[in-house]
Amino acid sequence: MQQEEVEAALTAEQALEPPSQRAVLLRRMAGPLLSVAMLCLALWALHLLARDVNYHQVRRYVQGISHVRLGLAALFTLLGFAVMTLYDRFALASIERPLPWRRVSLISFVSYAFSNAIGMSLLVSGSIRYRFYIQNGLSTTEVAKVVLFCTLSFWLGLLALTGVTLLLVPLPPALPLASFSFSLGLLLTLIPLAWIVAGGLLRRPLQIGRWQLRLPSFMVALRQVLVGALDWGLAAAVLYVLMPDQLDSGFAHFLAIFVIAQIAGLISHVPGGLGVFEALMLAGFGATGNPALTAPILGALAAFRVIYYLLPLCSATVLVLQREARGLRQKSLWSPWFMGLLPAFFAGLTLVSGAVLLFSGATHALPARMAVLREVLPLTVLEVSHLLASVIGMLLLILARGLQRRLDAAYWLTLILLVAGALFSLLKGIDYEEATLLVLLAMALAPARRLFYRRASLFSTSFSLGWVLAIVAVLGCAGWLAVFSYRHVDYSADLWWQFSFNHGAAPRAARALVAAAATGMLFALASLIRPMKLHREAPSEAELQLALPLIKQFPSAQAHLALVGDKSLLFDAAHKAFVMYDIAGRSWVAMGDPVGSDEDARRELVWGFLEQCEHAGGWPVFYQVTPADLDMYLEVGLTLLKVGEEARVRLADFNLDGKSRKVLRNTVNKLTRDGLRLEILPAAAVAPLLPQLKAVSDAWLKGKNVREKRFSLGAFDPEYLQRTPMAVVWQDGKMVAFANLFLTEFKQEASVDLMRHLPEGPAGIMDYLFVELMQWARAEGYTWFNLGMAPLAGLHNRRQAPLWNRFGALVFGRGGRFYNFRGLQHYKQKFGPVWEPRYIAVPRGIALPMILTNVASLISGGLSGVVRR
Repeated sequence: MQQEEVEAALTAEQALEPPSQRAVLLRRMAGPLLSVAMLCLALWALHLLARDVNYHQVRRYVQGISHVRLGLAALFTLLGFAVMTLYDRFALASIERPLPWRRVSLISFVSYAFSNAIGMSLLVSGSIRYRFYIQNGLSTTEVAKVVLFCTLSFWLGLLALTGVTLLLVPLPPALPLASFSFSLGLLLTLIPLAWIVAGGLLRRPLQIGRWQLRLPSFMVALRQVLVGALDWGLAAAVLYVLMPDQLDSGFAHFLAIFVIAQIAGLISHVPGGLGVFEALMLAGFGATGNPALTAPILGALAAFRVIYYLLPLCSATVLVLQREARGLRQKSLWSPWFMGLLPAFFAGLTLVSGAVLLFSGATHALPARMAVLREVLPLTVLEVSHLLASVIGMLLLILARGLQRRLDAAYWLTLILLVAGALFSLLKGIDYEEATLLVLLAMALAPARRLFYRRASLFSTSFSLGWVLAIVAVLGCAGWLAVFSYRHVDYSADLWWQFSFNHGAAPRAARALVAAAATGMLFALASLIRPMKLHREAPSEAELQLALPLIKQFPSAQAHLALVGDKSLLFDAAHKAFVMYDIAGRSWVAMGDPVGSDEDARRELVWGFLEQCEHAGGWPVFYQVTPADLDMYLEVGLTLLKVGEEARVRLADFNLDGKSRKVLRNTVNKLTRDGLRLEILPAAAVAPLLPQLKAVSDAWLKGKNVREKRFSLGAFDPEYLQRTPMAVVWQDGKMVAFANLFLTEFKQEASVDLMRHLPEGPAGIMDYLFVELMQWARAEGYTWFNLGMAPLAGLHNRRQAPLWNRFGALVFGRGGRFYNFRGLQHYKQKFGPVWEPRYIAVPRGIALPMILTNVASLISGGLSGVVRR
């Protein structure tokens, strides 16, 4: 009766056959590998297209761009981001949820600044909008509608501008699909045109499978297309004013090449279309084999990247940090959202700083600055500084992952290396620009010490495939940049041993890159010595004895579920806390919060469990977690879903007085007169009664036509039952019911697990057992009596509620064919409990149905138990 109905909260999910590990691995690798492959192809294409150009030619063009052109480019960038705010303003107007203009502008600017630079615009801008708009009172459904509206506007505008441009101006012959230019333009124009016309003609929603798509009105659709086209036109104008005069064949001709190159960059999913966009721009203008054209185009593209991508990204980062710091001062606390945001920001900035050091080490220093160093600095200091700056760059790429994981060691090492990197940047070429960047980051990071509290080893930190590929991509780009910068230098074996102020730039760059790559490889080799991965193994008796003091001292009696012995135990290094977990499919499900009295150890266990799951390719899940510990799961990026409410009776207030308790009072009095009595037995006295307990349990299972459950409750197991005290109900010397007890050492809470009785026993025997136990616990000095969870209780089917809450409320109200949800809640309600919500912490994404199915399978003892009792 205690928790055997919990699995009903999840049985509405259809059982799915988990995919094979190989298929899962291939799906995880496909996206990142494709992006890296596209980046490599683009860099190779750039290498071929720019083979007759050297670094000095590109730099001279960038330095020669007039201030007027730079100012115009900055102005068009500002106008472009101002137009982007209309995406969000019109989207909010379409769902009738207007927000202040300044707030909407900030959200739009931040989302597009990050998505333009990082790529994967739907994922990046969508997640940023979700964070901001949820804070401003929008529901999950409304945020999804805003993201869909903005994404459609973005693409409809691009397709419209591309289509109309290709109808007027044919593509250059050097570009793919040039012979189909008019047909392609017509097709691309028809897509937004059909959207506008359909919005004016179709009043009913379109049915697409299980989904309904409500088309916007004619005017709303027209605004979507016009705003998107204007946005892309301004982006093209930024690059247009930076291009060399000899390519001025008209804005329309330039626009045709620009939009095709942008579409290719977006489809590639390479961050910012890096390399893909540049290669197509060079090919489109026929710059192959013509250094007089190639160098200026590359210089214009480099300036475009800085003005349109890098500067907005830096500005957005500063704005977000200022906004959250202001909110921090007002609230005087670190909100869970802010706690989760800052480490990711610092990790991203550290990653960028490492890339800057690597790129700087792969290129020429300015001659005037080298002339100054030649007069004041020994050659040895210059060589060592150049080498160490690139090594530090690689280490910062690695440490960025540690910052994201909140590692204490990563924090201190990053601070030290940022300052050292700034010093070496000055010594290797008076690169005060990058030194300033590193020092500013160190100054911003220094006060954030409390965010990085984990004392885990950096070598045990998991590096996802995407993170590894990002490091490899940065190193690859640095290598390509070195080859491009020194293509005029003939390679020879003696090159590695040349040390000189005047002719030693290429050898220095080569040695620095090799040292950086070697540093990365050494770290990878050291990381191979990892702690043993999680595996499914029943706990030994020694582990149970080690866990017993932690269980007894934990405030929640549900920690005693570890004594069942069906869940593996993961301890922290000092054995101050543990997590009990089991595995179903790809789901690694921890039962409840980490158990222990040391808060730091419990928090570290959440991170450790997450990283062990990542090593094994699993989904980390925490089931039935309490409100007091929700911040631990938010910090590691998990999402919380309410799964029900737990009933706890405050024993000081419990009695049988009053009209509301008349039925309970009469039942207890009647059964007492009939000869029932309750006996509390210590764990040491349980063994002799096991045969009688077994007979009662078998009769109960047979009478209820159910089988043993597991995971979130115990099963009849002699070894398990001998680990806990036992409450036994006798009638005329015969055992008629029993319940094993969960009792905390400091008497915060008492509870029960198995509650079983003879089917032919007197009516009301469960009420009698509950009442007698609560009265006994109160007399013993316990504060609370835990009645267990009522699945799906407390979920509401409101219009603004999240989809999961609405689905759960529907099952709770109409799911009688699965289980009597309302009846269970009403039964517990008669004892006058305090209801407290319980949650499941799960990874973000579309794996939720599979995760819920796996959890239901664990509780029910297999997938077949999900659909039957």
